Amino acid sequence: MKPVTYVRAGSVAEAAAAHAGRPEARYLGGGTNLVDLMKLGVERPDVLIDITRLPLDQVEESPDGALRIGATVRNTDLAAHPLVRERYPVLSQAVLSGASGQLRNVATTAGNLLQRTRCAYFQDLAKPCNKRVPGSGCGALDGVNRDHAVLGHSEHCVATHPSDLAVALAALDAVVEMAGPGGGRTVELTEFHRLPQDSPDQDTVIRPGELITGVLLPPLPGGAVSRYRKARDRASYAFALASVAAAVQVEGGVVRHIGVAFGGLAHRPWRARRTEAALLGSAPTPEAVAQAVDAELAAAVPLRDNAYKVSLARDLAREVLGSLIARS
Repeated sequence: MKPVTYVRAGSVAEAAAAHAGRPEARYLGGGTNLVDLMKLGVERPDVLIDITRLPLDQVEESPDGALRIGATVRNTDLAAHPLVRERYPVLSQAVLSGASGQLRNVATTAGNLLQRTRCAYFQDLAKPCNKRVPGSGCGALDGVNRDHAVLGHSEHCVATHPSDLAVALAALDAVVEMAGPGGGRTVELTEFHRLPQDSPDQDTVIRPGELITGVLLPPLPGGAVSRYRKARDRASYAFALASVAAAVQVEGGVVRHIGVAFGGLAHRPWRARRTEAALLGSAPTPEAVAQAVDAELAAAVPLRDNAYKVSLARDLAREVLGSLIARS
């Protein structure tokens, strides 16, 4: 058994210092994914740095109406927060569609963004996986790949990102706030997670020792409405086969603001820029919405077992956008 040192950090600086120079160190928040991976032998940290006592557990409003979500805000508290429910129902709906009530009571905002793929080949040490062992191959590429990516995948990895929360944040133009040995910095959520390319072991752009400290959520335009919808194998406690998060403002019969993101289709939340570009400034007729969604999904390259995801995502997006446009 590999020994693990436990450190309880009292500040962000203490946490970063405990991590410095130790590539096998891991930050421990809710632990809902990390501890599972340790049991499987996928993660084998030598130091666990407990960050649950850091003062990062609040949702705060800024004078311009933006929200700052602390890294250790529990998923249940985030979904139930009055300002989140009032202004960003898509975010509350996305969080409540993930995991179980017990897991949401423990899981944190930052941990949700940093969770690893649920690809069975990644979790099985007997199978090849470039994400777990770079250069070992991708077992899912020609294996059982019903749940895998149809957008943005590579010959090295076809895994999907499992988060529902991250999909909603992508549609809302959220920004990830980090601190680390080099100081603080921010990255747009849509650029925080990576496509696999030739280095699928790197899920995000986070640097060694960096710690997520919060997520910044800009205000939506007045009159904007939002929604999240997810398709899955079970009614609860299942990851998305496909999902859609969207925020739309229609004024004078014309789309003035739109943010759309897909989940379950790619290695990261997939911001639907082609769909948005086709609809922004236009009258959102059902025909226009259908064409805009099709323009995005034309880039899909299904694997042997998952062509169904394209039509599933198409139907979800058309229904979600249609319902929001009707309400806006």
